Amino acid sequence: MKITKGNINRIVPLWCLGIIMVLSFIACNNPKEHTAPAIYARDSVAMMTSYGVNTLISDEGIMKYRIVTERWEVNENLNPKRWIFRRGVFLEQFDEKFHVEAFIQADTGFYFTEKNLWHLIGNVRVRTLDGVRYSSEELYWDQDKQELYSYKYSRLITPEREMEGSYFRSDEKLRHYFITNSKGAFMKNDMFKEDTTSNKASSDTSAVAPPKRGMTMPRKKTHPQPLP
Repeated sequence: MKITKGNINRIVPLWCLGIIMVLSFIACNNPKEHTAPAIYARDSVAMMTSYGVNTLISDEGIMKYRIVTERWEVNENLNPKRWIFRRGVFLEQFDEKFHVEAFIQADTGFYFTEKNLWHLIGNVRVRTLDGVRYSSEELYWDQDKQELYSYKYSRLITPEREMEGSYFRSDEKLRHYFITNSKGAFMKNDMFKEDTTSNKASSDTSAVAPPKRGMTMPRKKTHPQPLP
């Protein structure tokens, strides 16, 4: 074929079109997925997050306690499953007749739903209607065993005495308690004097010795008084 100025103009577009078709075919056979990395790992993402919570929690139709918190995360992806309270938590505990028995608060809280276990961290405070006050930086509350325990420095104040120690265990009503490595006990009626060299058991149901495993605590009904 004789190439002239006229048929050159026809050949060039056909050549360009052929290159485009080849490049398109290669691109289709080698697709590239454009994805961004995940912001969070799947098991760290809460299934539900609520703000400004003030709710009642019941078990088998019986009100157990009230939860007041700024932020409540429910995470079923973590093992064990848990509720997370990163911005503080305040609890009111009720008896069978819906009377308030105790108040509990902490800077951070974790509730393990399958174990029925609370783990409270930071400025933990407990107060009962009997005027018993407890403070520590960490506290566990096993609701199945109805026990409170801590492996951190703990301070317990009752109307009669004050105790401090590095290990604490008690029933959830703070009626029967154990403290080891106690720093002292003070009695208002001077029945007991300060003792920083040895541990002594009080005349109530407390003792300064670790409990036996599997020990059960008796429960007693009381009538609540609000915190001042």
